[in-house]
Order: sequence, then C-alpha cells, then structure tokens
Amino acid sequence: MAAAGGSAQAPRQYKLAPQRELRVEVLPDGPLRVRLVAGTAEIFGTELPPEGWVPVPPRSKVAIFTWHGATVELDGVSESEYTSDETPMVIYVNTHAILDARRSRARAAAAQGGVLEASQGPRVIVVGPTDSGKSTLCKMLLSWAAKQGWKPTYVDLDIGQGSITIPGCISATPIEKPIDIVDGIPLEMPLTYFYGHPNPSINPDVYKVLMKELAQTLDKQFSGNSESRAAGMIINTMGWVEGLGYELLLNAIETFEANVVLVLGQEKLWKMLKDAVQSKPNIDVVKLHKSEGVVLRNPKYRQKNRSFRIKVVFSHNRMWGFGYS
Repeated sequence: MAAAGGSAQAPRQYKLAPQRELRVEVLPDGPLRVRLVAGTAEIFGTELPPEGWVPVPPRSKVAIFTWHGATVELDGVSESEYTSDETPMVIYVNTHAILDARRSRARAAAAQGGVLEASQGPRVIVVGPTDSGKSTLCKMLLSWAAKQGWKPTYVDLDIGQGSITIPGCISATPIEKPIDIVDGIPLEMPLTYFYGHPNPSINPDVYKVLMKELAQTLDKQFSGNSESRAAGMIINTMGWVEGLGYELLLNAIETFEANVVLVLGQEKLWKMLKDAVQSKPNIDVVKLHKSEGVVLRNPKYRQKNRSFRIKVVFSHNRMWGFGYS
C-alpha cells in the first residue's frame, strides 16, 4: 500500500494483471489524477483514455479495473491505494450481458409489432443495505449499456445521497454515453421530484406519491419511444432495507414494474424479496456479491457528502462523478 494520510507522494505506476483492480481513496481536498500508460482499464464501466491524465474527484473511492492487463500511473496524494484480485466484475459483466440480450429481444418484438409487454426491456432495480455498492453497480450497468448503443433510463430513488441532482430528490435521466469519470451523471435532461428531506420516514406517503408520479411520467415517455422502452431502466435505491424501508422497496418494485431485482450484499433480503414476489412469474430476483472494495461511510461522512454535493450542483462544478456507494 502506498503512503497515506496526506503525506507527499511521488508519481507511481501500477502494473495490473488481467482481471485485477487498483482501489484508491481520494482525500477531501485532493488533488489526484490517473493516467493509463499501457493496456486498457476502466473505472466503474467507463474506459480510461490512453495516455491522457484524468482528474479523480475529491472524496472519491474508485476502483481501476482491467480485463486484459494494464499499467496505470497515479499522481497526487491519496488516503489509501492497493491492488486486489478479489473482484465481482466477471459476475457483473455477465449480468450486463443477460440484460443486453433482453433489450435486443424487446427491440425485435417492437419491430415486429408484438404485444406491448414483449417490447419492454429490462426494468432493473438494485437493492441492498447501506454501503453495499448499489450506486456503483448502477453506473457500471448504465455505462456498459450505453457503450453498446443503448440509452437506458437511470432512476435514482436514494434521497439520502442523490447521484443525479441534490439529496432530497428522486430523479430520472437518460444515459446516452458511458458516464463521465469527472462529471458523473449528466444533468441536461433530468426529471426531478423534490421530497425535501434525506429520510423517507418523515413522510413515507409523500415518498410513495412521488415515486408513482415519476413512474407514470416515464411510462408515458416510453409509450412513444420504442427504443427507450427496449433500453429499459436501471433503478438505484436507498440502503434502508428493514421495517418501513423494506415496505418502500416493495412499493418501488411494484410502482416501477421492475422485472429484475438485483440484491447486493445480504442473503436475508434476497430470500425475503424472492418470497414476496414468487406469485409474480415475470420478476427475477438475483443475488450478487458486493465488492470487497466498498468502503463503509459513517453518518458524519454522509452528512458532509450531502452538503458537498449540494454545493457542487449549484456551483456547476461537477467534480464528484465517481465513488463506491
């Protein structure tokens, strides 16, 4: 592991074997940048450009992964950095391949004038406890789909963090290209509903109403756009999975008519959801391993991150695109 804790660090290179990753935690005040020297590598589904330096946003916790081997260089100070071969990326990309096949079948059904249900692409909802890597998996699935030419809709129901706009909102936006490493989710065309608090327990009925409004608006858009309908949705959720939180998850699955539920990091939740939807044969509930690179975030860190994101959005400085969450 390289030096950490704010001490000066000289530029350093890491030679990564195939299917290994370099995990880096960036300090709140940065700066740190990364450069691909040789081979190919990606950060959460978005490829690093060859030879050019890419700034890594402050507070980010990123994994630089290579499928076939790569040499990468870091310049700047990090809180920690280390390599690992314990990664679920093969499982994640296989999941993407299955979703991609569903999109192709939906597109073919639409072209043949098939029934509306057959022309619906995957509506994927990603669930799991806090710090299980839900947002990260969403970014990878979105970027891989966009790389294949699809334009899936990203739906963010996590009002505690807010990866599209500010915390306290639920939002949706089409993803037309792999998510930018620096700028994150594009803000050009978001559909946003303001809830006004990072905790849905304050008024769960309002939270449900907003989800219903968002889902109905998206359905209207899909009814007039067969390509968007075939591309489907990737839906991010909050990490509250017990009691009322679990009830809200079930409500989200029903409201958005999810047909794929990806469960990260908790077998109990997977079993509960599988039992809850067993009477609905068109819903697949799939258990996935969370990455060991996911870093736990305490309440103080989360509060600081919310404040930071609000400042970033209103200052139009998008340097907070990536990080495990």
